[in-house]
Amino acid sequence: MPEIKELVKDLADQHGRNRESLLPILQGIVKKKRHVSENAMVEVARELDMSAALVYGTATFYSFLDTEPRGKYVIRLCRTITCDMHGKKEIMDTLKDLLKINVGETTKDNRFTLLETNCLGWCHKGPAMLINEKPYTELTPDKVSEIIEEYLKQEIE
Repeated sequence: MPEIKELVKDLADQHGRNRESLLPILQGIVKKKRHVSENAMVEVARELDMSAALVYGTATFYSFLDTEPRGKYVIRLCRTITCDMHGKKEIMDTLKDLLKINVGETTKDNRFTLLETNCLGWCHKGPAMLINEKPYTELTPDKVSEIIEEYLKQEIE
């Protein structure tokens, strides 16, 4: 708890302590901790002198503000109809097979979390996915396998 208190204080010093600071602070927590815990939300409310309900409402409204622990690499596969038309189902099946998890789950080693998300803005190059903040487009099952292999190699090196 002291660690999260210190993180929230540092982020508030950096972004300010008003309502407009809430989102950048929550994003900073996700970047550092991979999710916003209930304790973090309470600490943000205390530091910004606002209701915990407001912090909770904001944290749970935005899909990129994870409120559950996630893996080191969060894979977000676009679920728009455009990506469906370009073979998203095959991409999802490939990811499930490679990672041995379903949507919403994290691998046992906490490396990967697999999620679906609304439009990523890459409809003209679908199917698309994000791994953390890096976009991958025009995916094929072979391309996805190569991408995941590269991430697995990074862990070993």
